[in-house]
Parts: sequence; C-alpha cells; structure tokens
Amino acid sequence: MLSALSPLDGRYARSVGALQSYFSEQALIRARLEVEIRYFIALGAQREIRQLPKLKITQEKALLQLVEKFSERDAREVKQIEQRTNHDVKAVEYFLRRKIERVPGMKKHAEFVHFGLTSEDVNNLAYGLMVHGALRTVIQPALKALQADLQRLAKRWARVQMLSMTHGQPATPTMLGKEFQVFADRLQRQLLQLKSFRMQGKFGGAVGNYAAVKIAYPEVAWEAFGKKFIRSLGLIPLEHTTQINPHDDLAELSHLIHRIDTILLDFSRDAWLYISRGIFKQRVKQGEVGSSTMPHKVNPIDFENAEGNLGIANALFSHFAEKLPVSRLQRDLSDSTVQRNIGMAFGYHLLALVSLRKGIQKLELNRRRVREELEEHPEVMAEAIQILLRKHGVPHAYERLKAFTRGQDVTIEQLHTFIRSLPLPGAEKQRLLQSL
Repeated sequence: MLSALSPLDGRYARSVGALQSYFSEQALIRARLEVEIRYFIALGAQREIRQLPKLKITQEKALLQLVEKFSERDAREVKQIEQRTNHDVKAVEYFLRRKIERVPGMKKHAEFVHFGLTSEDVNNLAYGLMVHGALRTVIQPALKALQADLQRLAKRWARVQMLSMTHGQPATPTMLGKEFQVFADRLQRQLLQLKSFRMQGKFGGAVGNYAAVKIAYPEVAWEAFGKKFIRSLGLIPLEHTTQINPHDDLAELSHLIHRIDTILLDFSRDAWLYISRGIFKQRVKQGEVGSSTMPHKVNPIDFENAEGNLGIANALFSHFAEKLPVSRLQRDLSDSTVQRNIGMAFGYHLLALVSLRKGIQKLELNRRRVREELEEHPEVMAEAIQILLRKHGVPHAYERLKAFTRGQDVTIEQLHTFIRSLPLPGAEKQRLLQSL
C-alpha cells in the first residue's frame, strides 16, 4: 500500500504478511474475544456458580465459532463500539454480550461476560496466545529454514580450505564449511531455547487478588480456577501479581530474539565481507540493476538489508526488555502502547530472515579466488611450522618463525627454502611442503 506509514505494511507487506494474523489490530481483538469466550465457558463449568449453568455443546460451539469465523467486519463492529466507550477491552465485552444474547437460552446469562475481570486479565492472556501462535507458525519455521540453509552450505563447503582473517589480517587457514557451521550451531542453540519458551499468564482481577469474585462466590477456589484456566490456554500461571502481568516473559523473549538477531547480524557482516573479498560471487538475476550509474555492480543488498532490519528489530526488543517489566505501583498504562509494537519488532526480524535466505541462495563460491588468497599469503603456515618445531624440541621455534614472517612479504619459494632448512625429520618437511 503506497500510503502506508510503516514500510512493513507497504513496501515489505508481502514478506511479512504472515504476521498479520497474530499482531494486527484485528488479531488482537480476536484474541481478546477468544479469552473472554473461553473464560465464560469455564465459569459455566464451575458448579458453585449456579447462576450460570454449564453450557450445552451447541451453545459452546456457537460461541467458539465467533472466534473461528471472526472477520474484518466483526473487527470493525468492535472498533465502532470503542469509539463510544473509548476503551478497547470494554468494546470487546459489549460485542460479545450482543452475540451471546442471540444464542438460544443465553440472553439471561450475558452479565457473566467479563465477570470479575480487569482489562489486563484479558489483554495479557490475549498477547500470550498471539505470541505463541506467531512463534509456532511463522517465526520458528523461518528460523529453522535459515538454520537448515547454513547447515547445508556448511556440509557443501566442508572441504574448502580458505584464508582466515583475525583482526582483519591474514591468519591460519580454515575451512569455509566450518565457518558456516559456527553460525548454524549458534542458531541451533538459541532455537532450542525458543522452542521451550512459554509466555506467562496473569489472572485475578483489579490488583491480582480475586477480591471481587471472592465476595460474589467465596466458596470457589479462585486461585486454583485461575491457574487451571491459564494452563488451558497453554500459558504458565503467575501466582502473585499486581493488576498486570509484570511482562518478565516478554522481556525474556525479547532478550532471546535479540541474541538470535545479534548472531544473524554477525553472519550478515561476515557474508558481506566474504563477497567483498571475492570469496563469493552472487548469481545475477536477469533485469536487475546494481547501480543507477555503474552497470557492472552486483551489490550484496540482501545482507545489507538484513543488517539494517536486524538493527531496527533489536532496538525495539531492547526497549521492550527495559520498559515492559517496569510499572508504577500496582499498574500504569505505559506498557499498553509499547506492547502494540511487538508485531513491528517481529516484522523487522522476519524481514531480515527473508533477506538472509534470499542472499544465501545467491551465493556462488569463487574457488579461484579462494585459492589465490592462500597463495598470496603463504606466511599463514607459520603457526603450524612453529608447533612442529616445538614438537621436535627445536629451541626458540616461535621466535624463528616470527623473525621470518612477521611483517614480511613471504613468497611460496622462500617458504619452501625455509622449510627445507629446518632441523625436522624428512617426513615432517615433506608433509609441510605438500600442504602448501
């Protein structure tokens, strides 16, 4: 959409559209509605609450279908109610009450909608459902696909020896596949943590002590009821809270995604540098332009875009982790407007994953350049040579190699001559010469 304020809803909408089902305004309204309905059903199943009998199967299905068939038209109806109430959760309550009144035999029970709840009871559980859904169906599959890409390339290039760089200077040779495996392993470790992550759930009314509902039904074990209800939504119950979920769960998730993004930022820059060195070429797509004035350019834009979008995502995730767990006394509302940007952070995170996978698919190994770099820097064999000298008890091994190589332009021929002059067994010399 050309008039979109955010590029996620405009230029990049096709790449991140899958997240709309979890983090749009419509998705939030739908999640709130689901919490309200499931709570209403759970209340009916509580035998001590005689004024609300257990729902019939047909009644329960009718209510759950409101969630399953929730449409943009329904969302607009809720927003129209909100214009009058100036309260988003109350608008969902009134919407649901209208619907319940139309279900046969349910009109007289409409007062049990949102019974004893505060808006945060609904909101925090709704966000928990949304985050779990997005992680399960969008974020984790995208990360697993990227990790599989890295694993595949690590295997493909496992035997490709290349020049390594430490401190930006030529260093001991390494294997290209191993360098990709490093990132695959790092990402896999974080994926295991992400797989086990669970959002928490707060319940219990205005200040988290079930005060109002205990007055209405003192015979109900409300703490046990709340825990059971939260677990039924797939969330971890919080036992002691203020009015709000303290958002430590979102802080933990933000730190976890931040670590993942930092790993991917590291990979983005390494890939960019490998392309700059000529280790990789990029497949050319017919019709694409690399520069508006330099026809020869094939720029590493996918890795650059990923780097930029990972930075935006992490700026947001950092703010979530710092801001959301802090609330004045029993609550303030500053968390509400911040939480609405969770989808924005995940959007830029997902956009970066899309860019990285696109960039990886363009990579073509330039074996000639890989070989040339090693030939241009034979001095990087100094570490292996001095270790062999130490093995055979040759004194001052490190110092001998330092004097020969440090800051020197060493040629292959000079290194061959140097190796032949070393006090090493013939087999060891031959092995060194064959490795060059």
